[in-house]
Amino acid sequence: MFGRLPRAALLVLAVVIAAIAARPYIDRVMFAATEPRAVVARGNLSDAERTSVEIFERTSPSVVQVAGRATAQDAPLGGQGEGVKSGTGFLWDLAGHVVTNNHVVEGVQSLVVRLASGTVAHADVVGTAPNYDLAVIRINEGTLPPPIAVGTSADLKVGQFAYAIGNPFGLDQSLTTGVISALRRRLPTSGGREIAGVIQTDAAINPGNSGGPLLDSAGRLIGVNTAIFSPSGSNAGVGFAVPVAVVNRIVPELIRNGGVATPGIGIGGANEAVAARLGIDGLAVVRTVPGSPAQRAGLQGVDAQSGNLGDIIIAANGKPVHHLADLADELEQAGVGHKVQLTVRRNGQTRTVESDVVDIGHTPS
Repeated sequence: MFGRLPRAALLVLAVVIAAIAARPYIDRVMFAATEPRAVVARGNLSDAERTSVEIFERTSPSVVQVAGRATAQDAPLGGQGEGVKSGTGFLWDLAGHVVTNNHVVEGVQSLVVRLASGTVAHADVVGTAPNYDLAVIRINEGTLPPPIAVGTSADLKVGQFAYAIGNPFGLDQSLTTGVISALRRRLPTSGGREIAGVIQTDAAINPGNSGGPLLDSAGRLIGVNTAIFSPSGSNAGVGFAVPVAVVNRIVPELIRNGGVATPGIGIGGANEAVAARLGIDGLAVVRTVPGSPAQRAGLQGVDAQSGNLGDIIIAANGKPVHHLADLADELEQAGVGHKVQLTVRRNGQTRTVESDVVDIGHTPS
């Protein structure tokens, strides 16, 4: 009896080992999904997901791809082939006006626009504003989707959601999401000036997104995507957008006149690096243009013989001026044909002068 027990145990152990060894083959035969699996109900989307979906479905039909053949000296911008520049734009009105970046259409010939429906239409440049990196083009199409609702950039908060729609690398109708990372940034433009109040976002912006809309959680336009900061040239989480307050002021003027006035008073300001080395907090006047409003107001630049400093503008209309962009912003708010109150300091003495604001074109501010 006791002799048979070890043999029985060995038999059981052998069966167990065989079962373990055969388990993968048994599972493969018995549990293999050889037919389509049943679909499990997803349930409701989260509030954040519903917001993203609604924003894209409502606004993406109004976002277009802008492309054209670049001249020989212009490099491709997010294009699909050599000599092609492409970017993004969005419908501004039912007359076919499309807003995009100036650098998207600069130096471009044979401009075309592809709508979300797939329709390709020829486009003409209506007006450009290099100082704001904005441009308006126009397409001739009978049926157009509604323009994107316009919001405000005055009450934006760092941390609120932001949505960008565009054509990165030529891939049309792409949505990226993020937050507003910072406000009141300054951004140089090809026009030689700086845009004040620029919005910074971490919503992915890549080459080809230029000129596309930046939206808030209500699907309203709050900015026009214009640039990225990235050593590699691709998204690194730092993108910039021209605030809608600037867009809503410049675009109607481009539609009316084909260009915008450049408000100024006729001065040349010191380089910021130079001002910093001299410990100057304000805009040092280097020179005044003969016959300009600045000269008539009594402003003086650097003495060419002695090298002594002249006037330093420290405020405009009661707002502090630390850089040229601060003064330019206040002059834009005042507008051509109006006056601006300047607080200036010279030789330790502070005084207030009044200057006319005129259109200086592309001359120094």
